[in-house]
Amino acid sequence: MLKGFREFILRGNVIDLAVAVVIGAAFTGVVNAVTKGFVTPLIALAGGKPEVSALDVGPFEFSLIVNAVLQFLITAAVVYFLIVTPMNRLLARMRRAGPGPKTTRKCPECLSEIPLAARRCAFCTSAVAPEAGA
Repeated sequence: MLKGFREFILRGNVIDLAVAVVIGAAFTGVVNAVTKGFVTPLIALAGGKPEVSALDVGPFEFSLIVNAVLQFLITAAVVYFLIVTPMNRLLARMRRAGPGPKTTRKCPECLSEIPLAARRCAFCTSAVAPEAGA
């Protein structure tokens, strides 16, 4: 059961989706800050006060935008360095741990596993030509 769960979590799509949700939530803060700090005051300057309660037409709130952008960049960096990079290393290590080079072959007579360089089968003693590259 845990092996299946591990395979599910380590599947690339699950990690990508989780990262996308976190980055999307952080980017929502940037969009909200740009809207509140720049677009809404710009609309208020152009068309008078829209139906927004207690809207100050004063200076644009660029500090709000800068704060949201910095928060987004920090969140993206944390997600990248604490989730994406370790997962990529783990997945690369798991891919490398695949099957090694072939060291045995089947005997043509009895179909037993024999070493590549064998000249005789250890099980049926039939003569076997050595395999090329052995």
